[in-house]
Amino acid sequence: MVAFKDHFSGVADVYLASRPTYPDALYDAITAVVPADGRVWEPGAGSGQATRGLAARFAHVHATDPSAAQIERHWAQGLSDTRVSLAVEPAETTALDDASVDLVAVAQALHWFDRYRFFATCERVLRPGGVLAAWTYQDIIFEDDLAEVAEKVRDDIDPYWPPERADVDMGYGDYVWPFEALPTPRLWLTADWNLPTLLGYFGSLSATGSYRAATGEDPVYAHTPALAEVWGDPQRVRTMRWPLILHLRRKPEG
Repeated sequence: MVAFKDHFSGVADVYLASRPTYPDALYDAITAVVPADGRVWEPGAGSGQATRGLAARFAHVHATDPSAAQIERHWAQGLSDTRVSLAVEPAETTALDDASVDLVAVAQALHWFDRYRFFATCERVLRPGGVLAAWTYQDIIFEDDLAEVAEKVRDDIDPYWPPERADVDMGYGDYVWPFEALPTPRLWLTADWNLPTLLGYFGSLSATGSYRAATGEDPVYAHTPALAEVWGDPQRVRTMRWPLILHLRRKPEG
């Protein structure tokens, strides 16, 4: 197995509990260009935030991740549902056969891949006319009384983001993609969270882990009193919103 940048194995449990799920509108855009009887490869699947939605819409999903800790906590782990198979594999060197899938779906993971090798693998495993779908979501947009204190958390961790974070900020807009682009809608990711879930989300960020490793301190813990004061009842539910950017690319038919 090739080396990979493992930012999440150490926080696999909190990642599972504190990452948002994707809206129906995202899957609707994908199902509009990929048949329902299609077979899907989902590299970088993590704990399965996207696998559930894909499995509900397509014939089979092969979900892979280089992190054994993530696959151990994957949503489909232990299920008898034959629509989902799991493997610990890097995206760049999957064991899938040539021309064996109709869709390659990458949820919030493409920026971690060796794109040159991964795109070559997409060329190999996609059937003619198959689709590469890759999406990413950017920072939560706070437009209420949380904004000021949330920005203080971000200010602390911003210097600790890995370089790949810039790709997310750009919405993958500067990538050299294979295949021709298909139209995509403007999308938003939303989640209704209480305060503990938001704190877990902040704690699951790769920059937060790097901050802890570098300083021995927890930036989320440091700002929890201020967040709690603004939030009020910690079980109160607020709606979180992220810009969600989808890229669709179709492999030529022949």
